[in-house]
Amino acid sequence: MTQRLDYAQATPDGVKALGGVYGHILKCGLDPVLVDLVYLRVSQINGCAYCLDMHTRDLIKHGVPIEKIALLQAWDEAGPLFSEREKAALAWSETVTRVADTGIPDADFARARAVFDAKELADLTIAIGLMNLYNRLAIGFRNTPKAVLDVQGRMTGEPLQDLAS
Repeated sequence: MTQRLDYAQATPDGVKALGGVYGHILKCGLDPVLVDLVYLRVSQINGCAYCLDMHTRDLIKHGVPIEKIALLQAWDEAGPLFSEREKAALAWSETVTRVADTGIPDADFARARAVFDAKELADLTIAIGLMNLYNRLAIGFRNTPKAVLDVQGRMTGEPLQDLAS
């Protein structure tokens, strides 16, 4: 995969603005593991290899069991592996990410609102929107996943790094 454009170089102020939104999500009070699960699920829906790689690594660093990461795309069939709060966040992530298809029905809003207060749900929705935007940047401009860079490095004799790094 060859990167088409370095958007950070093309628009540093734009990337800085996105970083401000990302910084808000980091300090808004939502559980970081929940946010990374949402980021990974949104990236699965959108098929963003760069973000799939990054957020899988982040979840491993947080100590999330590999079984939970592996079953994320089938979270609704994973029984007690995901908490009710995580299930509500993942359902909300799916309906918001697929807004053109879902229209975000009242029932989906009610499920999320039953678990999240107004600020939490607004912040969660900002996080979902941010990840959708990052996915579009990474896919559109072909950001190379770290795993691919590691394999390329191994092919040139550089040591392969652990997935958690």
